[in-house]
Amino acid sequence: MAPILAEPKPTSLLRTVIIIFQPSFVNFLSSFTNGIITVGLPAIARSVSLPRALYLWPSSVYGLTAGAMLLIAGSIADIVGARLVELLGIFLLGCFTLACGLATTGIQLVVFRALQGIATAMHLPASVALVANAVPQGRARNIGFACLGLSQPLGFSVGLVVSGVLVETAGWRSGFYLSGGAMLVASIIAIWSLPKVKSDEHPEKGIQLLRKVWTDIDWVGGVIASGGLAILAYVLAILSADLSTISTPTTASLLALSIALLIAFPFWMSYRTRNGKPALVPNVLWKNIPFASTCIMVVISYGVMNSMELFSSLYFQEVQERSALSASLNLLPNLMVGVVLNLSMGLFVDRLPARWLVVVSSFICALAPLFMAVVDPNWSYWYMEFWAQIFAPFSGDIMFTVGLIIVSENFPEKTQALAGAIFNTVSQFGMSLGIGLCQVVALGVMGSAKGGGGHGGEGDAFENVSKGDTLRGYRASFWTMFAAMMACGAIAVFGLRKAGNVGLKRE
Repeated sequence: MAPILAEPKPTSLLRTVIIIFQPSFVNFLSSFTNGIITVGLPAIARSVSLPRALYLWPSSVYGLTAGAMLLIAGSIADIVGARLVELLGIFLLGCFTLACGLATTGIQLVVFRALQGIATAMHLPASVALVANAVPQGRARNIGFACLGLSQPLGFSVGLVVSGVLVETAGWRSGFYLSGGAMLVASIIAIWSLPKVKSDEHPEKGIQLLRKVWTDIDWVGGVIASGGLAILAYVLAILSADLSTISTPTTASLLALSIALLIAFPFWMSYRTRNGKPALVPNVLWKNIPFASTCIMVVISYGVMNSMELFSSLYFQEVQERSALSASLNLLPNLMVGVVLNLSMGLFVDRLPARWLVVVSSFICALAPLFMAVVDPNWSYWYMEFWAQIFAPFSGDIMFTVGLIIVSENFPEKTQALAGAIFNTVSQFGMSLGIGLCQVVALGVMGSAKGGGGHGGEGDAFENVSKGDTLRGYRASFWTMFAAMMACGAIAVFGLRKAGNVGLKRE
């Protein structure tokens, strides 16, 4: 039995700022490379001779490996210590990010991006545990969670804009060198800056600690949940490239396997609980309506937020025929509003009822895809498209702070890394699910407009499609996002009615 720890000394303001800034900075750098991949993919593919069949994998494999490893990584961090896992995660992130820049073949790039995703899975839950345990509860911790949320879309958006300049001047590799080098420096500074938290204090050492990792972690549950979600995301990635693959035996088998694993997960949790063994996500948590509702709303919000960015960029470039740099600039209002929202939530989230924060933000966000669905491409950007980008980040950015607080408050302090892993798992899954479904909808409408119901060859999802058919496909995806946000608002009305104010300081 672990000894009772003495009450920790109050953390100084400077130390609190450092604890919040360090993981947020790493989030920013990691997401920055995702932005580079998104905009610089054509140049990157030419540089490393990336096969057409693997064209989307530098982006998708990162999310797949990160999402698949989050639950296991969070459980490990709660046992061996969040600080140790965070230090190792940042160091490996720096190494694998540099390796991406040094890749000479497409296969190497895909492998290094997969390893980068695994390192990210170590960092994300550990960073949540550090902020939750080292920063006092109340406004300071709320600001910490808000900064963790802000840093990811901010890094991605900056990467979208800066990569256009880097690709044309210094080359795409320079972005990975800068990001990877900065992460390695951050990993060295973190040895001094990151404090020890409760999960770092344990009497077991060496072999005893390894034995505890083996016995106290629900490895089977982690494999079932992570495998089910990863396979489903993989199937959606395949379908988003070519709808006709749904009829192939491989795709159908993988889809059936993912559904079977996801159905099996709660039964396995019940078995573990009945036998007095640690359960990864005990079924009793899903009886907590605010917790269950929050997880569902995070999936929806993150799916819509990322889909809005992607499909708005595609709309600007493929329907309105604007340059990549022009499309990035058109997305800047989204970035600027997101910064303000995240910082505001950290300061004021404890003063407003969570229910109405999420309800109002969901309905405001729903206006963004609605405007993009009805706007005439010949109209001025400032008429409706500008306002769509203004409204787009409302739900996702507010949901990050509110949702992370609700999820973390449902877990004891000793399992805050697992809480962070669960939150980041549902958000990663939401991103994959949202983008995949919207792209499937778009492809289905484009295929129907052509009279074929699908596309012919591998990787040619958006080739040989008229501009009018492309517009109809994108409008269908925006209508899908609108319906999803309306559903999110409805869930908040009923699911958060007992949530009250969140992020309050407890004596």
